[in-house]
Amino acid sequence: MTASAKLLALDKPSQNENWTVVMPRRGKKRIHSLRHNTPEAEQQPWVPTELESDPEREAKLIQKMEFCIKKVESSRFYQNFSEQVENPEILDSFHRVLGFELKMPMVIYGIGSIESYETPRFQLSLAILMKRKFCWIGDVEVFDPILSATESRVLESLGCSVLSVNEQGRRRATKPMLFYMPHCEAGLYNNLLQANWELELLNHIVLFGNSFEMYEFFSEIKNSIVVESTMHVLAARKFANEYVIKTASDDYFAAFHDSSWHFFSPALDTELLLVKN
Repeated sequence: MTASAKLLALDKPSQNENWTVVMPRRGKKRIHSLRHNTPEAEQQPWVPTELESDPEREAKLIQKMEFCIKKVESSRFYQNFSEQVENPEILDSFHRVLGFELKMPMVIYGIGSIESYETPRFQLSLAILMKRKFCWIGDVEVFDPILSATESRVLESLGCSVLSVNEQGRRRATKPMLFYMPHCEAGLYNNLLQANWELELLNHIVLFGNSFEMYEFFSEIKNSIVVESTMHVLAARKFANEYVIKTASDDYFAAFHDSSWHFFSPALDTELLLVKN
């Protein structure tokens, strides 16, 4: 199977149809609850079955994450990735989104279980390394329906804030924001764009996630259900600049294949009339 053909097959599955993308409230220590300007109707508190963090599992997971961070940092993949971000064309795109702001927060949706699988650990490691390397990346917030209290405690130890509400990917970018969403479901990207389907808000977004070009390709060969679930994604292709990530090694293919940076720059309201909310 080609890399392109694997794109939709490897989207991360949700725990339910509505992508209850939220984090636990409690571990051995209380998980901080952060609420944002997502409509109240979209915010649904969620508590995991496992209410407390397991110290032994926590220690093992921290070791696993430290190992992954070092492995990614020393890899050819990361060297290529950093060089790409520092390429003048892409760096200018980041600066355009930043405007007069000094930093943009990073919102991580759908990272998956970092305790159970290596691929989410690689994806999280890259996000952490970006935060350490680039001074213009601000606070990092994470949520996913399958994270345990133990995983949440480890995320906090790595400097991330773990959310405790379901935003369903609908965070409105009232200021510059980096959305880090490797291999999420198509519907989650669509929710994000739909919630920000305004000139000013779209211009505030940097998105790392599945290639929109690949979704366009699949829309031409799949049925109308696929097209409907990616309506805003397909419409955004017309005013999005996309930069494909090179995986460089089989070690990182599963984590980052068919991933791209996306920058949105609609200039006229008429460009947004292609989609009815």
